[in-house]
Amino acid sequence: MHDIRAIRENPAAFDAAMARRGLSGVSARILALDEARRAAIAAAEAALAERNAASKQVGAAKAKGDDAEFERLRALVAAKKDEIARLEDDARARDAELRALLLELPNIVADDVPDGESEDDNVEIRKWGTPPAFDFQPREHFELAAARGLDFATAAKLSGSRFVVLRGAMARLNRALAQFMLDFHTENHDLTEMNTPVLVRDEAMVGTGQLPKFAEDSYQTTNGWWLIPTTEVPLTNTVAGDVLAAEALPIRMVAHSVNFRSEAGSAGKDTTGMLRQHQFEKVEMVTICTPDQSEAEHARMTDCAQAILEALDLPYRTVKLCTGDIGFSARRTHDIEVWLPGQNTYREISSVSTCGDFQARRMNARFRPSADAKPEFVHSLNGTGVAIGRCLIAVLENGQQEDGSVTLPAALAPYLGGKTMITAEGALV
Repeated sequence: MHDIRAIRENPAAFDAAMARRGLSGVSARILALDEARRAAIAAAEAALAERNAASKQVGAAKAKGDDAEFERLRALVAAKKDEIARLEDDARARDAELRALLLELPNIVADDVPDGESEDDNVEIRKWGTPPAFDFQPREHFELAAARGLDFATAAKLSGSRFVVLRGAMARLNRALAQFMLDFHTENHDLTEMNTPVLVRDEAMVGTGQLPKFAEDSYQTTNGWWLIPTTEVPLTNTVAGDVLAAEALPIRMVAHSVNFRSEAGSAGKDTTGMLRQHQFEKVEMVTICTPDQSEAEHARMTDCAQAILEALDLPYRTVKLCTGDIGFSARRTHDIEVWLPGQNTYREISSVSTCGDFQARRMNARFRPSADAKPEFVHSLNGTGVAIGRCLIAVLENGQQEDGSVTLPAALAPYLGGKTMITAEGALV
């Protein structure tokens, strides 16, 4: 959410920032609501002062025996009471309207974010590894004999489209990837492992920016809980409403969880295979830090995600998202895209974003720079470290052999009982 004081002080700068997001003339509407809200508050305070003054005079009129003045003042006190209630209701309504408007507005992007309209305008900032050369036509993951444990037919019977049942070697490989990522991050990157709920309240979804704007992209239970679209939601909200000590920051967390998305805006996209699912797993990183730490933390978190792919020997490229492709809550985002031979292209496997104080304002998450200092808003960052299903796809496609078997990354052997291959018959050996 945005600082209303900053908008008041420099509406032109705010409009220029929103224009980079494709929004125009936003400040005029905000300031009109803000003025109406402040006017209602001022009127309510003036009416309260008049009522208090009249209340003091009621006793004096009674003592003097001035019945006419007593009745006039008593009537005035009663009228002011009703007026105050009406003005306070008006102020609350204006405040709610202003808050609703501010909650709908995206974060201001950083100065170094490139302008652009779509993913075609993203800027490559790093490339690692060489895509494998095959002397046969590489297949997509769902076409591989070794991947026969990807059971889409049973999943469709159970749940419909965009679900998968993992059997045998596929289930074990999925589990191995999750364990490998968690161990790698906790042992090499000093992240604290967390295990959080997958059901959260409205406030948590509002805090990280999923609500109110993107309600249709998530699933809600009949009693009001939301199934998390990303573990960023519970991890970031662990500090909601808190005032942290500066020396406790940064807080660096990592968690593996199941996530749920309706994919409302992706009709007809990636419908074959398991690239885009309603239910999926990923390992998520979240950092809570002071403002002066956030730039370094964004670079650090990007390195953490890239290191996973390097350890698995999976070629990737990292791009900086342009203004037309960046997410709602982000100031800057690095997407890491893994090479998929079956599609002959790079596809996103991780998004690492710095959000500044945007989420902190929504959550009222603050820190105290020193013991006697006024609290300030923390900065929050999030990054996938990495998407497990997409990593499984990448491992299968990059390790595929002409006979339909798959050679697995050496880093996974300790998590697979020393096994290094999935045969064309679907067995781990």
